[in-house]
Amino acid sequence: MSKKFSSDHVWIETQEGITRIGITEHAQDALGDIVFVEFPEIGKHFTKGEAVAVIESVKAAADVYSPASAEVLAINPQLKDDPSLANSHPLDSGWLVEVKLLEPTELDSLMDLSAYKTFCQN
Repeated sequence: MSKKFSSDHVWIETQEGITRIGITEHAQDALGDIVFVEFPEIGKHFTKGEAVAVIESVKAAADVYSPASAEVLAINPQLKDDPSLANSHPLDSGWLVEVKLLEPTELDSLMDLSAYKTFCQN
């Protein structure tokens, strides 16, 4: 599955059976330099639209809203040690959490890259 995007500037992608959630470049640009990430507990369940993490930057703190109902399986250990990965690589190694989707059909309402780019221009 290619990345899907929410209107909250969060992406979700499943590759080789692993589903990851992260923030988009647009979100990172708006936040500025990220200095800390507050991660959820492993095993925590979230519904679509619920805050899954908190990102703190030099400008502000912001909730990251889950694009789908999910259970947290893992947090990004590299990002925990080096939050700046969310600045330099938000769409790949700067991912936040790995999850198990609880309602996979919720992904159908998310945007593909083309639709997301159009959304960001408006």
